[in-house]
Amino acid sequence: MISVSEALAKVVEGVSRVSTEQVPLPAALGRVLAEDVSSRVSHPPVAVSAMDGYAVRSDDVENVPVTLKRIGQSAAGAGYQGSVGRDETVRIFTGAPVPDGADAIVIQEDTETDAEKITIKEPAPEGHFIRPAGLDFKQDDVLLHAGTIMSARDIGLAAAMNVPWLMVRRRPRIAYAATGDEVVMPGDHLGPDQIISSNSIALDAYIRVLGAKPINLGIARDNEKSLRQVLDGAKGADLLVTMGGASVGDFDLVKKVLGDDGIDLGFYKVAMRPGKPLIFGRLKGIPVLGLPGNPVSAGVTSVIFLKAAIDEMLGIGNADVGPRTALLGRDLEENDHRQDYLRAKLSHDEDGHLVVTPFEKQDSAMMAWLAEADCLVVRPPNAKAAKKGEPAEIIPLGVSLGAPGGGGSGLF
Repeated sequence: MISVSEALAKVVEGVSRVSTEQVPLPAALGRVLAEDVSSRVSHPPVAVSAMDGYAVRSDDVENVPVTLKRIGQSAAGAGYQGSVGRDETVRIFTGAPVPDGADAIVIQEDTETDAEKITIKEPAPEGHFIRPAGLDFKQDDVLLHAGTIMSARDIGLAAAMNVPWLMVRRRPRIAYAATGDEVVMPGDHLGPDQIISSNSIALDAYIRVLGAKPINLGIARDNEKSLRQVLDGAKGADLLVTMGGASVGDFDLVKKVLGDDGIDLGFYKVAMRPGKPLIFGRLKGIPVLGLPGNPVSAGVTSVIFLKAAIDEMLGIGNADVGPRTALLGRDLEENDHRQDYLRAKLSHDEDGHLVVTPFEKQDSAMMAWLAEADCLVVRPPNAKAAKKGEPAEIIPLGVSLGAPGGGGSGLF
């Protein structure tokens, strides 16, 4: 039995970065950039006005009031083509190009108009209310970096950079299979000794949230022939995930079948709770992650190991910020030699501090409490008893804490 950190390192080392593909900009939302992106233009491309008003020469309006002659107009998309000379001005609107000769903008509230005569009532120093060319960014500036998960804001920035196509990582193909004679899909006839395969539905959704493509291989029954037939469907996948059959029961065939088929076993059993019966290895060139069949154990190990594997495939292994902490909302007993992941709720105290309160019961059969949880509290092996108010490491289970990328586990 190995530690969580050792197991996690083996999983990350055991998967490969997926290939790239080019997609049109609107299709890049949620995709992972495969390469840095530099701007094809400067923004703004020329000096533009930041306000509605009049483009002037700063020397002409140093002593006010002063009356200037209006010689034209500059609007966005229709700039004034001439040049502003001494004692002249051009009517200008926000975002419009600043005409040649002008070096300042007087806002319209500081003027009086009489036909083509414009009285300037306030001085305007050089550069006043002008956005210089390249104020936002310049041509060839690298503004988006490989590993970025493209957000709506990133899409807008790329558009402003005049980039119509992006190179992104292909969505990893994640094949998965549930195991067991007792398992049926939601809506199927439920026999007296059968249970619903909630794992398959949750895992399919989680794979999609993590930016990968799920491939449902179905349910393998408790015999070697059925299991081999199902697992044969994983050909061409980037990762095979099995659920159940990873412990040592009489009907737990996954480890045996994989072993008979020549799996290169990286590890079997991890010192964690929930989720000890966990397999990782390589079968016929495909990485294999064998999750426990217990729904809570499968969920927690997916958050810890499956997310890390897919992040590595996509090149976003460092996407998350460092460890997050919150103040404990209740006392915790000392821990044993296994690393605990406690389901918990988040709140804030009267001083605004983030507080995490683990549920009193942590039975791994309690799926409803996993759905209710906001995060997992991480308890290292042999951790001493902790008191209410002490800091604890947490792993968010969704879009909490305003974390980049939507949180630590991607809407699990």
